[in-house]
Amino acid sequence: MLAALVLAMSDFLDPGGGPDPGGDFRVSPSFFVVLLAFGFLVGIAGHIVKSRTLVAIGVILIFGATVLLPIAYTLSR
Repeated sequence: MLAALVLAMSDFLDPGGGPDPGGDFRVSPSFFVVLLAFGFLVGIAGHIVKSRTLVAIGVILIFGATVLLPIAYTLSR
């Protein structure tokens, strides 16, 4: 059991198997950071005025920023 666990962990800890650490990020994340911040502001405003619609829009904007960034990065490769 322990040997199988060590073997499985060694597959994940292989230094040659990870992503390329070149730092070549082809998609500018600034749009997604602004979208994330705007989503938080809309959500906070929704909580202040007790509007479920604004809170939902804020959550959708935050979710969109966090989901669209990896998709955009993957498609840019």
